[in-house]
Amino acid sequence: MTVSNSTTSSWTGMVPVDDTELAVTDTGGPGRPIVYLNGSYADQKPWRPLIAELGPDYRHITFDERARGKSKRSADYSFEACLRDVDAILAARGVERPILVGWSYGALLAAHWAERNPDRVAGVVSVDGAMPYGITGEEARERIRKLFRRMRFLMPVARPLGMAARMTADQHAEVNIEANELHAALGPVLDRVTCPVRYVLATGANLGGGEEEMEAVRASLDPVLARNPNIQVSAKVASNHSHILRKDFRAVAEAVRETAATLAQQS
Repeated sequence: MTVSNSTTSSWTGMVPVDDTELAVTDTGGPGRPIVYLNGSYADQKPWRPLIAELGPDYRHITFDERARGKSKRSADYSFEACLRDVDAILAARGVERPILVGWSYGALLAAHWAERNPDRVAGVVSVDGAMPYGITGEEARERIRKLFRRMRFLMPVARPLGMAARMTADQHAEVNIEANELHAALGPVLDRVTCPVRYVLATGANLGGGEEEMEAVRASLDPVLARNPNIQVSAKVASNHSHILRKDFRAVAEAVRETAATLAQQS
């Protein structure tokens, strides 16, 4: 299923990929397309304030990842599967050279997809994610597994809040372990990104990370900023990691506009 890159009508439906189907919303319109990549277990809802702020000058494409929101379950929840999902959405909606806006895990996806597809991406806005810091090693992996097993009875309550997916506790843990390992190895990936990248960083503590640890995570970006002039920090805002899209969506919108302005200057 393909459509023009300037689809004028809005569309909501399911896009098949691998063994699953993804719930997608596309506002249509002639503006520059933006594809939004969610946090690890979130659905499309956290993007609504940002989309309303940016308005109809852009074409907004959101979707629920596998086993999140209205999307179907899968046998594969790996990072590579998530990258294939981005390709599937772009192909299904006929989107070329989007700006990728990723929050948390979605920012990690955006960075990797941009590095692998330099001719297919216009720019990236990273919302408190894609920083080269992660806990690794067998001790850390076991700690993560134990944490999710302890939380398994709370997951049905957490799902409507975007804090859990329709996965087992072990599947949640493996997603988290893989993400930590990919973050720890992210520096060289960011060094190779050639499109404009703008970061909006939160401050303070986060669920699962104290204030001191989160500041260390964000400071890990500093060497990358020194090495790659394509990557800049657009803003550092008062809200924490969990609340940034709700409380500081205007700063994220400004980062999107900055990215679009940079692209216009380059063309």
